[in-house]
Amino acid sequence: MNPSPLGASILHELAEVPSADGMSLPRLGKRLGQGVSALMRELSLMGDAVIGGVPGPGWVKVVRMDDRWLAHLTPAGRTQVESFPHHE
Repeated sequence: MNPSPLGASILHELAEVPSADGMSLPRLGKRLGQGVSALMRELSLMGDAVIGGVPGPGWVKVVRMDDRWLAHLTPAGRTQVESFPHHE
């Protein structure tokens, strides 16, 4: 499975921050020029949720800490990013 263009952009952005920190959804949206609802749709497809009977790839996880939603890259997500062609 390959991510959509937005999904690939999300994975690249999350790969730039320490995994333990994650990135808040508003910050991620601002960096990508996307609304939080668009990000949540894409993140749900890249998580481990079962959608239509098919489990997701588990590349990201979204957690709520206090009143903030944070997106984190999982080890599987980091492997996916490392498999992307490198652009100079």
